[in-house]
Amino acid sequence: MTDESACWQVLSRACAAVGLPAEGAEPIRLGENAVFRLPGHLVARVSRPGQQGTARREVAVSHWLNAAGVAAVAALEGIDQPVEVDGRSVTFWHELTDLREGTPVQVATVLKRLHALPVPAGVPLGPLRPFVRLAERIEGSVTLPDGDRAWLMERLAELEGQWATVAGGLEVCVVHGDAWSGNVMASGGGQVVLLDLERCSIGPREWDLVSTAFKHVTTALITSTQYAEFCQTYGYDVTAWTGFETFRDIRELRVTCYAAQLAAEHPQYQEEARLRVDCLRGRHGPRPWPWKPVG
Repeated sequence: MTDESACWQVLSRACAAVGLPAEGAEPIRLGENAVFRLPGHLVARVSRPGQQGTARREVAVSHWLNAAGVAAVAALEGIDQPVEVDGRSVTFWHELTDLREGTPVQVATVLKRLHALPVPAGVPLGPLRPFVRLAERIEGSVTLPDGDRAWLMERLAELEGQWATVAGGLEVCVVHGDAWSGNVMASGGGQVVLLDLERCSIGPREWDLVSTAFKHVTTALITSTQYAEFCQTYGYDVTAWTGFETFRDIRELRVTCYAAQLAAEHPQYQEEARLRVDCLRGRHGPRPWPWKPVG
């Protein structure tokens, strides 16, 4: 049985367990987590195996954020979730429509509100884990030359050591954990909604700010003016912090490993994965680099 067919079977059984129809489900994304659109403007997310804790945290964080006045993707009420099927966790959500990526100002606004919230009691938020699954992704990057994979492993170890010693410039708080603009969406009416809550945790708020700085410094996908507006709105420029380069480098490694993992399954991403490794290894000149979105 392929992983895709397994996800369909898990979806069918989970829907039956909570009394929702699986007939007519449409795949939205079949990646590490499989996401399906269900009848009735609902969405089901099927996790990879062994992610029960993460799924429970996503649901709890969703309820907490929406109750606290920070709009986030809303978990379906009235059912006991996540639903566990064959080691996979299935969660159900209200579908969001008419959304576009948030602007830098919108991202800064919602992050400022999130970071100001007190740490909630009863929500299973652990410490931020910036290196989660990177070693596995490097090991699975079979389309890369052995020398590049060995270098990525060495770079991972180097950055783990730097992370352990870097001093934070701002207070630790609840962070989104993956606050790039694709996870901060805006509706046509201007409401900003947080998506993909699986990395929410307790950590340095600079980690969330680096995602937007990355779009300016590493890939030039936003202009100097847009980045200045982001900093003015939040009230802080993370690039001026002494630990910025370490956080930036970790972010660059994360997105490179993700592209390399995808390339192992989808040949159209192999060129992009090689480009990113070449850039990190100094084979493609200084930043900004012409990286394209993947996934």
